[in-house]
Amino acid sequence: MGAGLVAMVWGCALLLDRVLGEPTRWHPLVGFGNVAKHIESRLNIGARPITTRFYGVVGWSLLVCPPVLLIWVLRDYIDQLSPLSALMFDCLVLYWAIGWRSLCEHIRPVGHALSAGNIDEARLKISYIVSRDTASLNDEQILSAGLETTLENSSDALFASLFWYALAGPAGVVLHRLSNTLDAMWGYKSARYRYFGWCAARSDDVFNFFPAQLTSFGFSVLALSGRGFRCWFEQGWRWKSINAGSVMASGAAALNIVLGGAATYHGETVVRPHLGCGHKPRAIDLERSIRLINRLLLLWVVGAVMLGLMV
Repeated sequence: MGAGLVAMVWGCALLLDRVLGEPTRWHPLVGFGNVAKHIESRLNIGARPITTRFYGVVGWSLLVCPPVLLIWVLRDYIDQLSPLSALMFDCLVLYWAIGWRSLCEHIRPVGHALSAGNIDEARLKISYIVSRDTASLNDEQILSAGLETTLENSSDALFASLFWYALAGPAGVVLHRLSNTLDAMWGYKSARYRYFGWCAARSDDVFNFFPAQLTSFGFSVLALSGRGFRCWFEQGWRWKSINAGSVMASGAAALNIVLGGAATYHGETVVRPHLGCGHKPRAIDLERSIRLINRLLLLWVVGAVMLGLMV
């Protein structure tokens, strides 16, 4: 796939996301999530660990492989009929996978609530987008949670989709997006999902590795100093998730802030290492994180355009 075509599809999909935002009705991931819940309730039956892990692999395969195969076959068929229709198909699939405007629309009200001194509203807004317990979070913890999820999801919900389209077309986009969704649903180390969600968690680790490292590289460059690279390798690669840790550490370094620390998940408090360097997060840093990601997104698009003009 040529770089010029990739840049064109990227631009169209990003424009659709900017103008239309996330679909509010009939979103494919909503239906996918409902089917995933049904399959999990049938297969995750509390058997031996090795059997439960096998059922998790079966569940992942049943949910991910048919849609990916369908998109691959459908795209090939449409391309034979009309290359222009195939281009439009690619744009729609990539638009469906991108969730950048939606993330911004969810994170900005958190900063507005904190700036207005309404911590209860901020706790409610942040609870929509993070998996940690939010009922007793203070201002700094809310900001840390918001910044962490913004930076991490810039890779998961934006740059990874762009990467996989460039590498494998719309089928690659669907493969990544569905794998990432199952990881968000099943990829926990709780008693219920420790074994059943193993495949979902590991597959997401694999599919997100290169996009996360490319995102981290971009953040490190935009830090305009060596601190981004130092935090990326010294902190991010030692985090419990190398993908999330790399993106958050390099992003925090570019913003000159410190993230990490204690967080409570499902009633259990976990003390996590610090990420980044600099000052404690402030409400304005939420908007700064969005601008940072937009600058990196512009670099990706410009780079794709330039590459397309050169080849």
